[in-house]
Amino acid sequence: MANDAPTALDLPMVDPLPEATQKYFDVCQEKLGMIPNVLQTYAFDIDKLNSFTAMYNDLMLGASNLSKLEREMIAVVVSSVNKCYYCLTAHGAAVRQLSGNPILGEQMVMNWRVADLDARQTAMLEFSENLTVSSAKTTEADRQALRDVGFTDRDIFDIASVAAFFNMTNRVASATNMKPNDGYHAQAR
Repeated sequence: MANDAPTALDLPMVDPLPEATQKYFDVCQEKLGMIPNVLQTYAFDIDKLNSFTAMYNDLMLGASNLSKLEREMIAVVVSSVNKCYYCLTAHGAAVRQLSGNPILGEQMVMNWRVADLDARQTAMLEFSENLTVSSAKTTEADRQALRDVGFTDRDIFDIASVAAFFNMTNRVASATNMKPNDGYHAQAR
């Protein structure tokens, strides 16, 4: 399996991988054409990998009133503020793919405010950006702004959870010098 240089840290993958982990990696290879470097990086500790993938799968793929595209948009906005090369590349590709619009993907990565977004998406992304920049300054007025464009309190929890998760993963990616798989750069262009 090609490593694609996911990290500058010397964290070798567990060898051999447990059967369930190997199956998960095989599914990634089949569906994505690669094993995301973030998974390979976490594979030095299967418990950490399992915790990471469980949280990611729940937040990004689980039941929510937020679409998968909206969750990816949050990931990109947070990653843009944090200048996370890994997540901007990987999740920028996901925005391009899910939206069917390569221009939107690039706009989101470069400056989401130039994108043609509706009031709901704009409010969601402003909230996510503000949580990233200064979470302690979040007020009831900020939550009400989301309600005013149709978000429920459950939706607000989901927005906050996705933003918080990517704030954490951005920091891990930066700290470990995690690099995106080369394949992300060409996806959905």
